Amino acid sequence: MQNKYVKEIFSTVIYILIIAVIYFVIQHFFAMVTIDGDSMDPNLHNKERVYVTKQSKIRKNSVIVFDAHGEDPSRTVKTDYVKRVIGMPGDKIVFKDHQLYVNDKAIKQNYINKQQQQQGSEYKLGSDVLKDWDIPTLSKTRWVYNKTATVVPKGEYFVMGDNRAISNDSRYWGFVKQDKILGVVHTFPFTTNSTASHNINDLAE
Repeated sequence: MQNKYVKEIFSTVIYILIIAVIYFVIQHFFAMVTIDGDSMDPNLHNKERVYVTKQSKIRKNSVIVFDAHGEDPSRTVKTDYVKRVIGMPGDKIVFKDHQLYVNDKAIKQNYINKQQQQQGSEYKLGSDVLKDWDIPTLSKTRWVYNKTATVVPKGEYFVMGDNRAISNDSRYWGFVKQDKILGVVHTFPFTTNSTASHNINDLAE
């Protein structure tokens, strides 16, 4: 009788430990996020649910979630943004003649249409329009931080939304620090079309 009681306690403890380990793994490595807005169309849609891997390596073209508070001066409280990494630390970024260049190399952007690659990628804020720009030019516009930047600083990233024409991104306020990033976005295959899934998960360099 006593052995049976001990076995029951042992089984309960093991069950609790397993649940605790699973909870720790999920909390430490994964997060669920709901897309808010249209700045990542056509690849991520408003109210779409995605999951984030917190320990994934950030690469060029990775889609990331980050806290924009302290990056975008208009955000006075914690606010999660979802954007695509265009520039890695040390990168030089230039948009000229409707073509985006990183380190003097023209970048393929198969994840968005020609209109977003070209007119959508211009800097447009009120009456201010820059058809051609680079980091030194942008940093002197309305940026609050990094006003003398010429390349992407160490430990930071230059990001843009896929729906460039409406995206509030690095063009307007600057870079994203590594410690502000929650993780890399992944889509669920049953909640999005195959093309969008490819564009989110398979383009990182």
